[in-house]
Amino acid sequence: MNQNRHVIHPQIGKFLSRLPAYPGSLLFVGALNLMLFRNLPADVRQSLANKKLRIRISDAQLSFDFRWLHNSFSACQNMGEADLTISAYAHDFLLLAQRLEDPDALFFSRRLVMEGDTELGLLVKNTIDAIELPMLDLERISPQHVLARIKEKLCLS
Repeated sequence: MNQNRHVIHPQIGKFLSRLPAYPGSLLFVGALNLMLFRNLPADVRQSLANKKLRIRISDAQLSFDFRWLHNSFSACQNMGEADLTISAYAHDFLLLAQRLEDPDALFFSRRLVMEGDTELGLLVKNTIDAIELPMLDLERISPQHVLARIKEKLCLS
């Protein structure tokens, strides 16, 4: 387990917490759809249908609210309680995405916290564990790539 603890400075977290939540959730689901869409089995998509999910980046004081709706992840505004909330520091999420850290190790060391529907949490964890590497392709989540994909989706609607 990686013992290096990189934490966003509290003043930066305080600043980030004042940003509107929805634009961040919109960008987050754009990246999530780019990385995961083709990798989600039909039974997982069905289990995620209309479930409210939240990713909370503790040190950045940011949350991204979203759900699986109409065959893709969609950002949510003011969704209240989530069916599942997953919380960790930004650096720990990055380590997970790059497969440099084990989610179970983070969970048992209390660096990764899941609240809400535990069955849904296990589904999400096991689905992500089953996805073949390389999962995090930084080029696919570059701002220009994400914005181009969002623009494409908006034009199709």
